[in-house]
Amino acid sequence: MWLLNSPIGRKVVMSVTGICLILFLTFHCCMNVVAFFSGDAYNVICKFLGSNWYAVAGTLALAFLAVCHIVFAFILTAQNRRARGNSRYAVTATYEKVSWASQNMLVLGLIILIGLVLHLYNFWGHMMFAELAEIQVAHDPSDGFAWIQDTFSNPVFSILYLLWIVAIWFHLSHGFWSAMQTLGVNGKIWFRRWQVIGIVYVSLLMGVFALLVLSFWLGFAPSMCCA
Repeated sequence: MWLLNSPIGRKVVMSVTGICLILFLTFHCCMNVVAFFSGDAYNVICKFLGSNWYAVAGTLALAFLAVCHIVFAFILTAQNRRARGNSRYAVTATYEKVSWASQNMLVLGLIILIGLVLHLYNFWGHMMFAELAEIQVAHDPSDGFAWIQDTFSNPVFSILYLLWIVAIWFHLSHGFWSAMQTLGVNGKIWFRRWQVIGIVYVSLLMGVFALLVLSFWLGFAPSMCCA
């Protein structure tokens, strides 16, 4: 199959799955903004999602996209290393036009993967999984606001989340416009535009996530003040 056997096809898979994951991050960010203003409203969303069939189906779809993205990232990295052979050791200087993020996408991806495991443990494991498996946990699985407060009241978790957000920013700041380039949605004019749009969009998205972590860690979120 072309998408699996061709190097260009693999890049297309990486690009499409990456864009889908960015869209999910956008939805996730909007959902978390609700928690910033109202814990009750956030819990209404958590109860609506819960362990319903559509939430489980969405989780499985996201897991499939994430696995595809990760697997193809390793395949493409190994493929590029084999193509370069020993020549990758011949030059030590880096080109000015090559960003740090583009040279370290795999490392950034591994950091993001570790952060994802932590995030799944703190939230998905204590919420959807606990409800599906009927496991006793400290709070009601649908009380997402309580889990947010518990998680970010821990300075270690808060700092790890902030580092995770920085890694995601570096990864997406390159990945966004790179995906557009792979899909051919660019040209001489739009190449630079996608770079700017990508950096601005990713910066706003990750900036909101960072603000949310800080607001719950330091206790200045309006929802915490009214609790």
